[in-house]
Amino acid sequence: MEAGIVGLPYTGKTTLFKALTGQAVDPSGGVKPNVGVVQIPDPRLDILARHIPTKKITHAQLKIVDIPGLVRGSSKGEGLGNAFLSHIREIDATIHVVRCFTHAPGGEEVPHVDGSLNPARDIQTVELELILADLQQVEGSIPRAEKAMRQKSAEAAARLAVLQKVLPILSEGKPAHDLKLTDPEEKKAMKGLALVSSKPVLYVANVDEDDLAGAGALASQVRAHAEAVGAGFVPVCARIEAELAELAPADRAEMLTSLGIAEPALHTLARAAYRLLGLQSFYTAGEKEVRAWTIPVGATAPQAAGAIHTDFERGFIRVEVYSVGDLEALHSEKAIKEAGKMRMEGKGYVMHDADVCHFLFNV
Repeated sequence: MEAGIVGLPYTGKTTLFKALTGQAVDPSGGVKPNVGVVQIPDPRLDILARHIPTKKITHAQLKIVDIPGLVRGSSKGEGLGNAFLSHIREIDATIHVVRCFTHAPGGEEVPHVDGSLNPARDIQTVELELILADLQQVEGSIPRAEKAMRQKSAEAAARLAVLQKVLPILSEGKPAHDLKLTDPEEKKAMKGLALVSSKPVLYVANVDEDDLAGAGALASQVRAHAEAVGAGFVPVCARIEAELAELAPADRAEMLTSLGIAEPALHTLARAAYRLLGLQSFYTAGEKEVRAWTIPVGATAPQAAGAIHTDFERGFIRVEVYSVGDLEALHSEKAIKEAGKMRMEGKGYVMHDADVCHFLFNV
């Protein structure tokens, strides 16, 4: 699972990518996307390590892609055109960076592709390009889907039905995620289309350093749009986050205190992106390692075991499980067992976020 960072030129999305991943990027702004991994900040790992002394702490990770080339007219081949669209179709969720800052760190002006700051217009520009790209794809796919109907398969029928249902939505300039499906085959077909406007979105307002809370007029436009479409919203000052990412821990803590904030905004962003992808964490804890493992929301205990090793899923017997909250309250696994909080769960158990697990298996 991976999230892609998109936005118009000069929005600060590549600065954000560098701060998130600590990875260098092509300074010339290449055709290929920048790809990196971000650790998911998780204070629950510190709780586990405090009560279960360990040699190593391992965070969950998320793959982030900085996708270049989106400009007005991308759906018609402007900018990187088809290259941009092929990159964005491969991601699972979109982090849409919107410019809400006025000046660069030194005070110099940063040009805007449309000549003025207007976050609501910029959002519309980006999203219209994605919708138009999807419209072209759907219009081109319908004739092929009609030919495939000669096979009279349920899969072909579902694909054609979805294409016919989503076409009028896109034609009205609305995103594909406005189509609500209930039939399992149609849901599967919709996922297979990989329409870019069907992907979940997190809006990131890249703000000036005097509006870290995103309460200003520009960021408020982004917040209002996110609320209207039921999407997430995070205000970030990318240039401050880039500075924080370069500092040693002690200096970073001092800078955060001077700014009056508890943690870097990138921590909030990373966790929001993780949730956007429908992911959650469970933990294993011992003297060698305390580790967060990534699973989809709704995963069963055997599937969680398989995240560690496929043999664990194949030979799953049961899982001993308790919550991080239990450990924080009772301070040891021994006390958790004595309090009757250590549960034995079988193959049908649906995992909860913050479960701590000991898997029993036989292979």
